[in-house]
Amino acid sequence: MNTTTNINISSTQAAYTISSVISKDGTTIGYRQIGNGPGLIMLHGANVSGLDFTQLAEALADSFTIYLPDRRGRGLSGPFSKDYSIQEEVEDLTALVNKTGAHLLYGVSAGGLISLQAALSLASIEKIALYEPAILTDGTTHTAWLTRFDQEMAEGKVAAALVTCMKGLELGGPVMNAMPNWLIESLTNATIKSEDKKAKPEDITMRKLAPTLHYDGLLLAEMSGKLESFRAVNAEVLLLGGSKGLPFLKPSLDALEKTLPHVAKRVEFPGLEHGGSNNPTQTNRGSKPELVAQELRQFFAKA
Repeated sequence: MNTTTNINISSTQAAYTISSVISKDGTTIGYRQIGNGPGLIMLHGANVSGLDFTQLAEALADSFTIYLPDRRGRGLSGPFSKDYSIQEEVEDLTALVNKTGAHLLYGVSAGGLISLQAALSLASIEKIALYEPAILTDGTTHTAWLTRFDQEMAEGKVAAALVTCMKGLELGGPVMNAMPNWLIESLTNATIKSEDKKAKPEDITMRKLAPTLHYDGLLLAEMSGKLESFRAVNAEVLLLGGSKGLPFLKPSLDALEKTLPHVAKRVEFPGLEHGGSNNPTQTNRGSKPELVAQELRQFFAKA
């Protein structure tokens, strides 16, 4: 599939080519493409899609050909399989790398974890930038929410399930943990309904993304304690994070800095949270993709 569409990003209209690739198991993986120059794939994390990187892509499109895939279960891409694992994500990314010839990766959260795992088998990857990759160094502490989440989703309690996930991953910090669940659920439900009313059929809403959190939870559990395997990553790596990022991922960045053999630099952005490089939204007001773009440009320009 090759078409052209106009997507509103930042203050300008930018033309994206929408294409797809077929993964090893026959699943379609769709992606958007913009820019000119060396190929750079940006792999998003949980509860978002490739569209959340449009402002970041725009900031770099003058120097790189940017590919924004939707991971499985989201937007342009096909469904998860019954035997989902990180290998499935790696095969999806591998298919895109093989089609595009891209040698550069940028991964956020779960996308960063997948990027590292893929680099173990993709010798063509030269450089990887990681923003708070979702690598657990504390056992399965931050996957204990998954059972309750699955039960609430099965009962159709989407807002409650989202709150369970947010609290389980400490996404709201001490303030959210201090608030009663009924209040957070009420606010979350109101946000979901408001978004549903305004959404176009093709929009990737909170309600559509909610089921995908189950699979990101499985990914976290599967890869917990696998840090040592990344000593074999040959690509040069840039480690990024925000001073207000997820507390339980900072030790992971510390550990990666000591474990990865080719760390070029580590940067902490003052004031940025876990979604610091994503588009600013109502629930991600403090992001500054332009700041992250500066570091990415400098790092990848030397490729």
